[in-house]
Amino acid sequence: MSSEEAQTAPAAAPDTDGVTAEGISIETARKYDLTPKIMSCLDRHLIFHLLAFMRDQQIYPTQDLLQNTYDLLEPTNMTDYLMDLWKQIHGKDDVDVPREFLQKREKVMQEWNTLQDETAKITGLLENPDVISNFRSDKMQNLQFLKDNHGVTDDMIDALLRYGQGAYSRGSYGQASDILYSFRILSTDSDKVNQATWGKLACEILTVNWEGAMEEIQKIKETIDTKPFLSPVAQLQQRTWLIHWALFPLFNHDAARETILELLFSPNFINTMQTSCPWVLRYLAVAVITNKNRGGSSRATAVQQKQFKDLVRVVRQELYEYSDPITEFIAALHLDFDFEEAQKKLAEAEDVLRSDFFLLGSAESFVECARHLISEAYCRIHQRIDIKDLSQRLNLSQDDGEKWIVNLIRDTRVDAKIDYKNGTVIMNHPPQSVYQQVIEKTKGGFFRTQVLHAAVAR
Repeated sequence: MSSEEAQTAPAAAPDTDGVTAEGISIETARKYDLTPKIMSCLDRHLIFHLLAFMRDQQIYPTQDLLQNTYDLLEPTNMTDYLMDLWKQIHGKDDVDVPREFLQKREKVMQEWNTLQDETAKITGLLENPDVISNFRSDKMQNLQFLKDNHGVTDDMIDALLRYGQGAYSRGSYGQASDILYSFRILSTDSDKVNQATWGKLACEILTVNWEGAMEEIQKIKETIDTKPFLSPVAQLQQRTWLIHWALFPLFNHDAARETILELLFSPNFINTMQTSCPWVLRYLAVAVITNKNRGGSSRATAVQQKQFKDLVRVVRQELYEYSDPITEFIAALHLDFDFEEAQKKLAEAEDVLRSDFFLLGSAESFVECARHLISEAYCRIHQRIDIKDLSQRLNLSQDDGEKWIVNLIRDTRVDAKIDYKNGTVIMNHPPQSVYQQVIEKTKGGFFRTQVLHAAVAR
């Protein structure tokens, strides 16, 4: 239940030419599969869903993935599911499972009953309105009240944590979340409270309670930033875990996107990414690019533009350390201005997106937004544009490309006109006034001067 690293990795398989039923290139999907890297930063119950997705994608042999899933969940108390997996692996749906499974199930039930007995008193007190009405905002006062008036001991409170862990190990995530919440409002042990918070975050993710998950992410961030019991190495490790766990709400809950992007672009988390998990740039890039054309207030647009510039900067810095078709698309378009290479990488990126657990739902949106980026960059540096040529760069037919350009001009209000006779788009690039050029050149100069002055003073 804690955020300890799980050691199971996807099964290796011989290289196989061809595509999946969904038309995904198996070679590309395997080459850029990040699952082994991501799994080292997730709890085994979260990893289970990644392996289930991989079985559905049929990129690796199903039998090997079933065995990996069994090995992953064997330490848990999900005994019934483990028995079903054993039958699938051995192809024996119609026979009884080995006796050891039944013995383990009996042992798990005995342990569960013991935990229920150990926590019956304190859980009863926490469900009693008369007791709850005497609680105050101070945790120490509440704990003392329970000790003085109801004979609650520290061992009873610690038993709540074991009870929550037991529920989680059984796969009862909603129940585990409630128990861990009860433990957290009473315990004064910082390490155990931190462990319970990670467990509760996992429960919120697994029960698809994204609002609850965002609350837990914020709590963990504050703990990492402020608690003195964490060493710099522990801070780096926990930030690395939090980055990976935050991918679940980032790509499944639109309301969480702005908050999580703000978190990931903060200096501490950018440094963590560059130090220990540069592969997360793939997810950062997709989130930023698909967020870029969402519109919103002028302030939101300014934030999106800054995030995109920061993304390009980090991609440039990390190209030597990590790259895939998505980050290479950004490099080709905004660092090298190589439109042919950008077109090639965008085509490869589609297979990467559609074979990624987190990015499958963003594939179409990313391709659409990437085409906007290509057309914006292309239009910015050309006066007269051949529609056929631009359509090829966008991986579209000439008719679809023409419709795309018409919609782009209409939606973005670009100052351009289409010459249907010659099949071209004529761009109007008005010269920038000298005053505006001076403003752009000196923008941020005062702030940079202050920074330099402070550096010299130190």
